[in-house]
Amino acid sequence: MTTTDTRPATDSSADSSADSSADGAAGASPGKSSVLRSGALMAAGSIVSRATGFVRSAVVVAALGTGLLGDGYAVANTVPNILYMLLIGGALNAVFVPELVRAAKEHQDGGAAYTDRLLTACTAALLALTAVAVLAAPLIVAAYTPYSGSQASTTVALARYCLPQILFYGLFTLLGQVLNARGRFGAMMWTPVLNNFVIIGVFGLFLSLSHGAADGLTAADTRLLGLGTTAGIVIQALALIPSLRAARFRWRPRFDWRGQGLARPLRNAGWLVMLVFTNQIGYWVVTRLSTATGHRAVEAGLAGGAGYTAYSNAYQLWIVPQGIITVSLVTALMPRMSAAAADGEFGRLRRDVSYALRSSAALVVPAAALFAALAPWIMGSVFGYGRTGDADVEVMAGMLVAFAPGLIAFSGQYVLSRAFYALSDTRTPFFLNLVIAGLWAGLSAASYLLLPPRWAVTGMAGAYSVALFAGLAVTAYTLARRLGPRTGTRTQRRATALRTHLRLLTACLPGAAAGYAAARAADGLGDFAAIAAGTAALALVVVLLARPLGLTEITDLLDPLLRRIGRQHERKRSNRPG
Repeated sequence: MTTTDTRPATDSSADSSADSSADGAAGASPGKSSVLRSGALMAAGSIVSRATGFVRSAVVVAALGTGLLGDGYAVANTVPNILYMLLIGGALNAVFVPELVRAAKEHQDGGAAYTDRLLTACTAALLALTAVAVLAAPLIVAAYTPYSGSQASTTVALARYCLPQILFYGLFTLLGQVLNARGRFGAMMWTPVLNNFVIIGVFGLFLSLSHGAADGLTAADTRLLGLGTTAGIVIQALALIPSLRAARFRWRPRFDWRGQGLARPLRNAGWLVMLVFTNQIGYWVVTRLSTATGHRAVEAGLAGGAGYTAYSNAYQLWIVPQGIITVSLVTALMPRMSAAAADGEFGRLRRDVSYALRSSAALVVPAAALFAALAPWIMGSVFGYGRTGDADVEVMAGMLVAFAPGLIAFSGQYVLSRAFYALSDTRTPFFLNLVIAGLWAGLSAASYLLLPPRWAVTGMAGAYSVALFAGLAVTAYTLARRLGPRTGTRTQRRATALRTHLRLLTACLPGAAAGYAAARAADGLGDFAAIAAGTAALALVVVLLARPLGLTEITDLLDPLLRRIGRQHERKRSNRPG
């Protein structure tokens, strides 16, 4: 195989936005149109992916429920992702794009050989990690659950089938980051749709064969669900190949690693591995305690699954706006942020960070308000099928309400941490993340010890929200000191992310109240009608308050739409006879 230049094409959105940022003194978000186009492409893919993901989750819950059987599958399917992120995934996500952008600037071949070496080293690590994880499946399951007997053996068997996903998660991330560094952002957001379709088909087949009546899984059922789930990740990774070929990228494995400049990314990756490790301590505490709570709830005869599956389902819904909005926007900005950091232009980097915080908040804050106001109807519309009853929906809705405020902090923390990664600084985020991980684990343990089984896992969701806000505060303070004082015009200096968030909250709180009232009024028409009525009411209040509150992030989105509606209205008037 031959290797081609790894630099982004000259007409890519990443390059054009970077070029336009050079004369960005006139605006707070230079080159934002190209960033918005790239972000919109990724957001569209993420929306389709999330929508099909909800269908996938609904089919899984309909087949397995939210009790012990559903918990066992959720743990087995989540453990590969946990281990991947714990040992290598977080490092790949954060280190790869800044390193490739830097190599494209500094190396005569545009960083082609450097990319080959980095890919080869990471793939070798993934292979070794996957092999060890499959062999250690019983120990891994025992570490995350208190299961014994048939519950433990079924979960271990599922985990053995699912753990090879580690390799393909890694390949998906590696190849996707190569595409991102070349200014091609769409494929990584769209290919997960294929994974969702595969899993929907697998669980649809399981339902048709078992009729959803069994209390446990046979060996054939375990094989079908385990291998089918892994097949979805394999297809998701391999589906990137056509985009790589279109980008003229060919990977030639290279093992001449010594003295080739890999020390810096490996050092940065080491700090990220430690960061993810501290996160996973918190996640391990929650997984262990929530699975134990599920057992306590069953023994107490409580209606509704109050364990890990309910927590996982609520989390999966809660994270959607951040995945669609913030991740898409920051992924499009990351090459430009990395270039600004490499050039030492901290003012440019600060403006990009502020723009990302304010633009993402314009949609994330209303989404958090929507979750808090409409949680029962949202959870019912997605998961209220098959084995899931009203009591299960009620438990999951409570968890979504507890998660909801943390969405604002989670989105902000994601943006700020990427600013540090653009600076090739992974050490500082590690120490800052200790605040989040420590509070999350400690408050989750307190919830388990102090709250009854019905509310213990809901308390763990609330604990995560509290921890995220604490982490956001210390991260924002540290980054502000690192980047120095704000520059630009007085208007630009006043356009701070904190002001935008406070104004959005001022608009969204009455909007949430109106949304809840509208949903209650439409409750008799079903969950979807209640969601539609509540969303419309909330959106109307926010839109009406946007201009008086000076929310330019929202009015800038609305003005083009209003102008288009006005032009259509004028055309209709001009076409009327007489």
